[in-house]
Amino acid sequence: MRLQNRLTEKFGIEHPIVLAPMDYVSDWRLASAVAEAGGLGLIGGGYGDESWLHDQFDRVTTEAVGCGFITWSMAQQPQLLEKAIGYRPAAIFLSFSDPAPHAPAIRAAGIPLICQVHNLEQARRAVAVGANVIAAQGGEAGGHGTGTRSTFTLVPEIADFLAREAPEVMLLAAGGIGDGRGLAAALALGADGALVGTRFWAAEEAAIPRAAQHRALRASGDDTIRQSAFDIVREKPWPTRYTGRVLHNDFIRRWHGDESGLRGVLHEKQEQFRAAVKAEDYDVANLIVGEVVGQIDRVDTVASIIDDMVDTAAAILGRTSHDLAAIGS
Repeated sequence: MRLQNRLTEKFGIEHPIVLAPMDYVSDWRLASAVAEAGGLGLIGGGYGDESWLHDQFDRVTTEAVGCGFITWSMAQQPQLLEKAIGYRPAAIFLSFSDPAPHAPAIRAAGIPLICQVHNLEQARRAVAVGANVIAAQGGEAGGHGTGTRSTFTLVPEIADFLAREAPEVMLLAAGGIGDGRGLAAALALGADGALVGTRFWAAEEAAIPRAAQHRALRASGDDTIRQSAFDIVREKPWPTRYTGRVLHNDFIRRWHGDESGLRGVLHEKQEQFRAAVKAEDYDVANLIVGEVVGQIDRVDTVASIIDDMVDTAAAILGRTSHDLAAIGS
């Protein structure tokens, strides 16, 4: 069963489901699997590893694959955007900084621009610079964000804004969407589709150790926390307004709230952290997941995840695929 609308038509996909460009986790294999199952796959370009990105696009097996970047980091590598455009991705996804310096080149190349936003002000900015799609991320999401708004209120507010001011711009709902209930809710709230991260993080094709997945599947949404300690130990210079949602562990219990103390023993703790990552010791190493992890009880294939998500959403909405073509148009 298909949920076809203007988003699926724009990107030539079967289902209004987009893979979140999770740094390194969303590699060519995961992005290709999502695309082959009927969604839009986005490679997680993250902080901008040019050689890694080149290797990923060399291995992509289907056309409906784009890439995403942490915008403030990409800005420090002027050549990276040009390289990315050269791969002719299905879309370029920008997050966590002003997209204005990069939007003209993306638009000139005829590549759809997706801008992730966390509030109405950022949505206005994304429209002003020419975004084709806005991804409205609530604080429930895994990884970085402002954590100031919930998906359930942010998405309809931005949907109403777009309907008034920029009806041609499409909307993705992000944060807390891990099954067909979440997809149905996203569409009902006025989004054209869903941006899905944590559920695909727990896919067989994800570039993540099985030990990490099984550790997370024992957790509930209550076991996640927004923090900055892991950015400090990894020496990632995130703007202060952004925190990252991760799974709570011993490292966070010790250093969340004592960030100045962590900086004082940084070299020692970095060695401990790197050793933990290598050993797959998740009492210390970080697991970047959202609150929706509490709704996931098994690792499945991408195809199985998408089939179940779409079938459940269609059943909840109680419409045929023909009726659903009107959603978001």
